[in-house]
Amino acid sequence: MLGFIIRPPHQLLPLLLCPGLRIPRLSVLCAQPSPRAMAISSSSWELPLVAVCQVTSTPDKQENFKTCAELVREAARLGACLAFLPEAFDFIARDPAETLRLSEPLGGNLLGEYTQLARECGLWLSLGGFHERGQDWEQTQKIYNCHVLLNNEGSVVATYRKTHLCDVEIPGQGPMRESNSTIPGPSLESPVSTPAGKIGLAICYDMRFPELSLALAQAGAEILTYPSAFGSVTGPAHWEPASS
Repeated sequence: MLGFIIRPPHQLLPLLLCPGLRIPRLSVLCAQPSPRAMAISSSSWELPLVAVCQVTSTPDKQENFKTCAELVREAARLGACLAFLPEAFDFIARDPAETLRLSEPLGGNLLGEYTQLARECGLWLSLGGFHERGQDWEQTQKIYNCHVLLNNEGSVVATYRKTHLCDVEIPGQGPMRESNSTIPGPSLESPVSTPAGKIGLAICYDMRFPELSLALAQAGAEILTYPSAFGSVTGPAHWEPASS
C-alpha cells in the first residue's frame, strides 16, 4: 500500500511505518492538501510530497525488492520527493538462523539495487530497517538493524543502527529476543536535511524511549521516523482495523 503525506511547514511530524499483517499487494492512496493547508502555503514554494510504503515482507529478498520497487516507482510518478519503506523491508526470515544467513553488508548486492532505484526514480529513499552485517560480523556473528537514508543520486547520506532492541515477552506467542541476533547501535544520528525537511532517524521499539525523540527534536528534527515491523500478535495490540 502506498500513502501520501503533504507536510505543512513548521510542524513536527512523527511517522510510524509498518508492514501490514495482510494487505493488498499494491494500492495507492493520494491525500490532497485541504483548503486550510493550501491557505497557509506561499506562492513562492510548494508543500513537499512524501510517500509512505507498506509491504508484507517474506524471506524472498528479490520478490520483496520487486514489490518495493513498484511502490517507489509509483511514488516517483505521482511526484513524491521521498519514499519511506518500513523496518525489515528487505526480508523477514522464518527464524534467527535464516535472518543471519540472509543478511548482507551495506555494500552488498541488495542495497546496490536500492541505490540504483533511487537514481532511476530521482527521489530520496528511507530504508527503514536493513539487516546489516557490520564490520564486526566475523567476530560477533550478529547483525545491526540499520535505518539507511539514500539521496536522489543513490548515495548513502545517513545510517542509524537501532539502539533499543525488542526483547519482550509476548502473551500467546512467547519471548521475542532481538538481541539473540542483533547488536544495539552505539549512537544516535543527527537529523538530516532532505527535500521534505529535517528527518530524525529511529526504528520501531525506539518509540518507547521518549528521550530519543526529544534529543532528535532538540537537534532540529522536523520529521521523526519509526519504521516498524509488527507481527500477528503485536499488530492488533497497537492498531485498529481500518473502517470500510
